[in-house]
Amino acid sequence: MYPIREWIRRHLSDPQVVGLAVLLLVGLAVVTFLGSMLVPVFASIVLAYLLEGLVRALVRYGVGRRIAVLGVYLVFMICLAATLLTLLPTIVNQVIQLVENLPAMLEQGQRALLRLPERYPDYFSTDQVAALLDTIRREAVSYARALASSFSLASVVMVITLVVYAVLLPVLIFFFLWDKSKILGWMGRFLPRHHGLVVSVWHEVDLQIGNYVRGKFVEVVIVWFGSYMTFLFLGLEFAMLLALLVGLSVIIPYVGAIVVTLPIAIVAYFQFGTSSEFMWVLIAYAIIQAIDANVLVPLLFSEAVNLHPVAIIIAILVFGGIWGFWGVFFAIPLANLIQAVINAWPRAAVDEEMLEEAADDPAAAPVGETTGER
Repeated sequence: MYPIREWIRRHLSDPQVVGLAVLLLVGLAVVTFLGSMLVPVFASIVLAYLLEGLVRALVRYGVGRRIAVLGVYLVFMICLAATLLTLLPTIVNQVIQLVENLPAMLEQGQRALLRLPERYPDYFSTDQVAALLDTIRREAVSYARALASSFSLASVVMVITLVVYAVLLPVLIFFFLWDKSKILGWMGRFLPRHHGLVVSVWHEVDLQIGNYVRGKFVEVVIVWFGSYMTFLFLGLEFAMLLALLVGLSVIIPYVGAIVVTLPIAIVAYFQFGTSSEFMWVLIAYAIIQAIDANVLVPLLFSEAVNLHPVAIIIAILVFGGIWGFWGVFFAIPLANLIQAVINAWPRAAVDEEMLEEAADDPAAAPVGETTGER
């Protein structure tokens, strides 16, 4: 009991530590219970972080913040509209073509499975392959029925959601940039009186989140463009769609690259078979992932990511399980938040206790503490 009582006295007697703990619990409760309703707010915050870097760059060059916000916001909206109008039709067409080709791809896959007993009689029998095909058919029919029964309602809800997002996101992004100081000032009114530790942790996490969001956007664009040019050069079908999947896969470190390997391998196999072109596609994809992991990530996230790969994977699993996509996207910043809190929490409490002991016993203070020297 005494160690527990001593830990409580040491760590929870500091009002700054208590204030930080309360704010973390309140934030956890808000995101847990209201996270689904606040998705437009989270998306707007991400995009506002993305644009804030450009606004600060213009301000450093002497441009007024209001003018910088207006300029950056207008350029962003124009670029977003141009990108959607240019790329969205291509992606939609490739999705439609892929769906239309699915029956032929399934038939080709069925023929490949039926040839397994002839090629590898020691490992596969005709009965095993027939049972496997029967299971695949039943699961496919069941999934198709479930998808068809929920498609009408889900499509209506999706359309309404997209319309709401299309209206809310531009408004929220603009005001997050335009009234940033007012919003932060209003939030500061709810901080406890002793909030030095809270502000210190917030500054560190705010910097890391900003660097992470901007770096992740640049990484997605570079990987997307590089993958598209590579697939186009190799003559791979659905190049834009597959390149988009590769670009978005970098949002989920390690896991995303493994998951996206499957559709690329399937499309390449049904297009090229087991020829050399198929192997070149896989080799090119492996090279893209190697460049991303060993060149782009160290360059873009040298200051934002200082975590072990095991910690990153655990953070993705935990926060993704709690908050879905946004938990996966913010897994690294949230892990950095926990690391910052862990690093700051005991140091604040122990340092204050040392200062109190030094004040009571000047002789026990370190050299320079009693005289103000460093």
